[in-house]
Amino acid sequence: EPRSTWCCLAWTLVVVTMNALVFLINLLLLFVIFTIVLLPTIVVVYFGFQCHSQVLHSSARYCKSFLDDNSSSALIILGFVIMSPLIVVAMATYCSLARRLRLFMCFQPYSRAVYKGVKWRWYEEGGVCGCAKGWNTQVRAWV
Repeated sequence: EPRSTWCCLAWTLVVVTMNALVFLINLLLLFVIFTIVLLPTIVVVYFGFQCHSQVLHSSARYCKSFLDDNSSSALIILGFVIMSPLIVVAMATYCSLARRLRLFMCFQPYSRAVYKGVKWRWYEEGGVCGCAKGWNTQVRAWV
């Protein structure tokens, strides 16, 4: 049966808060994975831009003794070339981890706030976001 107006508003706030927390956890996980996987690209491009005379032209010892403009340009190009495959690796890692942890199952539909007696998805599946139950190989994120 439908909830009263105030009760519906309160439960809507709970559902929205839970979904926002799940979104933030997903975003944090995505940020950490992309940072770790793309670290080689970040470092190579950083040193390339730092030592190039037309960009930052650092007075660091390694810029004067090892990297001239040509090698700095090569580092910049190499960094951008290896970025594409590393982005694919990072996205595959995130998707695999999100599927294994079943993070997308943690989002709750709005109908949980509108109707009384509807159980939470994590409660129905035997644990927080279904992680306590055995793995269901038929579960897909797009279904």
